[in-house]
Amino acid sequence: MSEHSTLSFDTRLGFLGAGSIVEAMLAGILKNELIAPERIFVANRSDQARLRHLAETFGVNACEDKAALVEQSDILILAMKPKDAPDACRSLRGLVRPDQLVISVVAGVSTACISDWLGTNGPIVRTMPNTSSAVGLSVTGLSANHAVSEQQLGAATALFEAIGSVHIVSEDELDIITGLSGSGPAYVYYLAEAMEGAGAKAGLSREMARQLTVQTLLGAAQMLLHSSDEPALLRKKVTSPGGTTQAGLEVLDSYRFQHAVTSAVLRAAERARELGAQYR
Repeated sequence: MSEHSTLSFDTRLGFLGAGSIVEAMLAGILKNELIAPERIFVANRSDQARLRHLAETFGVNACEDKAALVEQSDILILAMKPKDAPDACRSLRGLVRPDQLVISVVAGVSTACISDWLGTNGPIVRTMPNTSSAVGLSVTGLSANHAVSEQQLGAATALFEAIGSVHIVSEDELDIITGLSGSGPAYVYYLAEAMEGAGAKAGLSREMARQLTVQTLLGAAQMLLHSSDEPALLRKKVTSPGGTTQAGLEVLDSYRFQHAVTSAVLRAAERARELGAQYR
């Protein structure tokens, strides 16, 4: 936990929303013993079965009264769907305290929009985690508005470090982070899907093809993590002239593989900006 964090075991944490990112955050927070479960409150717009599941699984408090949740929370986390965010935030006008830290995991919605909808000039942190949060390996981009103190930034950072790594960035960088690491797991799964399919097509069992694919990706990721070499150099080290790897890479080059991946990241970032523009 950051030395500048105001987060403590007695911090009262309120979640508005009960989706997969909330479940991942609860698992990480409780595993790391950051906050006591009885100090955590969760509300959901309509799916009461989902709310009961979280309460029974983690021992947190299921709340039907949003006003009460806001009142008793030190930190409020907005985790609803983007389309529901405007109405949900406006329903909280007059309830959010001026010094109450609000953290958003709502994709594409700026801190300025949230501030306007809530009717507050208080501290707001905007984040972009990814689905690897479910296994504690999220990459979270995090930005803060002008009202966020160093202690509040530390508290927000500590919360998301419970589900992976955190990178503090300017808000205008969050869209490219969305395209790169927010959508990034899907690109890797797409690659894995193709590799597994190729192994099966060549005669391996589906189970064997999957195991080999997963271990290959895991090993390559560990090499990238622990080696000081750039990806291009690591690629060259396993590419013997005239060998099997070169033959495979030549096929990828013929399909402009690197261009396709670059274009995918940039298009996803552009789409994030388009979606965010709806709320400006």
